[in-house]
Amino acid sequence: MFLSWSIIVAAVALLAVQQSAGEKTSCVLWSSAGDVVRRGTSFVVYCTFNPTCKTSRSISRFDSSTSFEKQTHDQHNETTISLRVENITEKTTYSCSANCNPPLDDCGVDISAGYPPDRPRNILCIYRILKNDTGSVNCSWDRGRDTYLWNRYVLWVSTGSGNHIGGPVPMCNVSNKGTESPSANFTLPRSVRLMAVWVQAQNSLGSVNSSVVNYALSDIMMPSTPVVDQVECSSRNCAIKVEQPLQTQHLQIQYRTEQQRDWTTYPDSAGLLTSSNTKHISSLEPCSLYSFRARSRFSSGLWSQWSPTIANRTEEEAPAHALDVWLATDLQSIRVYWKESIKSVCSGSISQYTIRVNNNPSDVVKVSPDIKNHSVPPCTDCEVTVQAVNSKGSSPPATITTHHTKAKPVLDVQASAVNHSVTISWRKPETACAYYVVEWYSQGHMLDELRWVRLDGNETFIIISDIKSWQCYEGAVYVFYNESSVSKTSFQRIATLEAAPAIGPLVQEKVEGNKVTVEWKDLPRAQRRGCITSFTIYLQNSKGERKSYFAQASKRALKIEELPPDLYSLWMSASTSKGEGPAGQTIKFYIEEDDQLSPVLMGLFVTVMLLFTLCLWKSSAVKNRFREIFQCLMPDVVPDPANSKWAKECTKEKGKMNLQLPSHNSSFSDPEEETILVDVEELCRHISDSSAPRDRLLRVSSKPTVDQETELAFVLYPPITTYIKSFSHDSDSSDQTQESEETNIDYISSHEQENLQNCDQEDEEEFPEMHFFPSLSIFMEPVGFGGKLTLDTVKIDCSDFFQNA
Repeated sequence: MFLSWSIIVAAVALLAVQQSAGEKTSCVLWSSAGDVVRRGTSFVVYCTFNPTCKTSRSISRFDSSTSFEKQTHDQHNETTISLRVENITEKTTYSCSANCNPPLDDCGVDISAGYPPDRPRNILCIYRILKNDTGSVNCSWDRGRDTYLWNRYVLWVSTGSGNHIGGPVPMCNVSNKGTESPSANFTLPRSVRLMAVWVQAQNSLGSVNSSVVNYALSDIMMPSTPVVDQVECSSRNCAIKVEQPLQTQHLQIQYRTEQQRDWTTYPDSAGLLTSSNTKHISSLEPCSLYSFRARSRFSSGLWSQWSPTIANRTEEEAPAHALDVWLATDLQSIRVYWKESIKSVCSGSISQYTIRVNNNPSDVVKVSPDIKNHSVPPCTDCEVTVQAVNSKGSSPPATITTHHTKAKPVLDVQASAVNHSVTISWRKPETACAYYVVEWYSQGHMLDELRWVRLDGNETFIIISDIKSWQCYEGAVYVFYNESSVSKTSFQRIATLEAAPAIGPLVQEKVEGNKVTVEWKDLPRAQRRGCITSFTIYLQNSKGERKSYFAQASKRALKIEELPPDLYSLWMSASTSKGEGPAGQTIKFYIEEDDQLSPVLMGLFVTVMLLFTLCLWKSSAVKNRFREIFQCLMPDVVPDPANSKWAKECTKEKGKMNLQLPSHNSSFSDPEEETILVDVEELCRHISDSSAPRDRLLRVSSKPTVDQETELAFVLYPPITTYIKSFSHDSDSSDQTQESEETNIDYISSHEQENLQNCDQEDEEEFPEMHFFPSLSIFMEPVGFGGKLTLDTVKIDCSDFFQNA
């Protein structure tokens, strides 16, 4: 209670002093804990107002997270209000306001929160030699936790030239706020041998001293940082020129290539006492970019800071290592692949690659340096040699052969995908091998994306990391026992990530009768989402009945047979180990009914009909019936004159017969046609008559009626088949008196030779030069009429007799 009244009296006195000084504020504000408090402290803020400010009195607070906010305060007495503050954690501003007459300014106070300083620790001092007679001492220390307040540090130093150390002297004053480690610098002559230091830390909440640290300056001496001035390189050596202001006993140089992360330290060199030092770095790789840096040290003390790096490239030389060569084959060609081996260098300077088959110097192919494979003509037993070429020469030849003796394959080749990589493992063969080659590629893209690695014969696994997610890989493990004996074991369907395919295959159909052939193409690699394990074909008819057919992942066509006539719908889907994907597009096709006999049935039917016809042909009745039906297709049958009334009349008159040709009885006959009488002489009688002329064999004459005269002459040709040759002269009118010299010749064949048997031998003697003219017929036998054919039953068209009259 006494404290509260004391504070109020002090506030009233302060207010009176401000008003007497002319300050126009409405109040006085103060804290019971002061303007700087420890974080987490609770205290009370008081605000005493001017007596003229009696209304609308309030207290507000402001910090980094809030704007000015009025707080709920307590009425301490008639002129003073108060605010209880709990657990303050940061600097906070408080202000008081009221309505005054006349108006007056508000009053306020800033209250900071923090911690007293921690004891400084880990004091580290370095004595940097600047010149031969002086040096600069730099001391740093760990300040401890952040106090959130301004701190002041004083560095106290005691020095001595011998075993005695003088009194402490405040060398440096350092102000600091935040988390940075404070440090201080001061100079000392090189005559000083010993030094003792400690640090005093203080702020508004307290003060503290560190422990004393003693140094021998020879242990903390550090030369100035050297400067790498120049680097000159050949193919495997670099000369580095280093500048130092003072002589040092040790100079260390480090280097690395642009692909390396760690530095390689070149061994120290002692006794380099000149101010300009040149170091030679050897055993470097040609055509490589190297970075260099340097540091120095006295005979004792600390190493200097590293110099800034400087880089230069070594010159190139002919490639020293052979290429790593591999090959792959397809049906059309052999493709050779190559890459620089792990030890190969200077790949950026390669100007070209040369490929030679069977060491034929005249057959060398040159390719550009950005190409890493080449196709060669297929061969069963040949060697392919590849070399890298630059401006200095060629690499050693790398040779691979296409013919190998197949050895027993490796057992237990396992492939598994874990964490975006694939592990290939195998069991060692019983026979020791020279080395392994493991190849892998994206499924279906061997020639374009082939990768391989060559491993020592003691290896049994490899982890492959350059695997793309959602893609299917396959490959093989090759075991080389020597250059000609090789075994191969394949692995398939390896994927680091898999899911059901994103789309279905695109299909095409080809309908043939009651069969349909379904063809499809590979899904795009981005849509497969892993390794395809199978395809499913769905077939649905018009009734909604559905059937499914399965095809292996390697198939691209499927034939579905024996489909009944109907309208069908067809679609496909693809599957991986994670499930079946969506269906592709739906196609429709129609199976039509087959209304024709199949070729096999048609052939069987024709064969049966031919056999049946041959059997019927053996019957004479069938033959005769066939002749009657197809008589229109047969040649005309010539009547046999031997059975005619003409022939019978021959015996009555000696070699002559009068024939009256009746007019045609048809209703379509010409009424002007006249009956022609023909005289027929028997050939055999005249032939046997020695008095008859030789050239006059048979003569038929017709007696003219009215104006017409017609003379017919018949000559018989060879005796086997008897013919009647008629010479006819036709006249169309009674006024025509000129006889036509054109002659029509008709023959009547006789198959009955009974009445001419006596003439056969004579005819052969009389006409030895005549040849037989057979009668044309499609039948094997002549047509017979039982010897009773008469001219009464045969209609003869005699119009040809008058054709040329």
